[in-house]
Amino acid sequence: MPPPGTRTDWNETIVRVGNGSEGFDVSPDRKEIWVANSQDGTISIIDIASKKVVQTLAANVSGANRLKFTPDGKHVLVSTLGGPDLVILDATTRKEIKRIPIGHGAAGIIIQPDGSRVFVACTPDDYVAVIDLHTLEVTGHIQAGGQPDGMAWAVHP
Repeated sequence: MPPPGTRTDWNETIVRVGNGSEGFDVSPDRKEIWVANSQDGTISIIDIASKKVVQTLAANVSGANRLKFTPDGKHVLVSTLGGPDLVILDATTRKEIKRIPIGHGAAGIIIQPDGSRVFVACTPDDYVAVIDLHTLEVTGHIQAGGQPDGMAWAVHP
């Protein structure tokens, strides 16, 4: 009998992806997991049903540390501490759409719930870049100080 409080309804599977896997997200349709592999600059795509890597993208995102789907599932955003750009991928074609210059490296990514803007913590620059997801352009910076990283969205009642 498992110790009290132990979950018995979980099913864990280890899936080998690229080197230095760090940032990941589940697609909004819950069919895939995309994983950013910082050491080899690739993105591994795992089919959740089969629990297997179905594709590895040569995305050239060395040092990638965060990866996020837009709420509509159309785009995937990848940040890297190792480069100056936020990389935007088309989730359907799995091709790069654009690299947006945001600073000297980035970490945390959070998307406004309506999908209109993304906020990217530019750790070495001590600010958060604000990007319009319709134009794919930087529209501003929020001075954060102290090497910002992880962020969360909160709604005031």
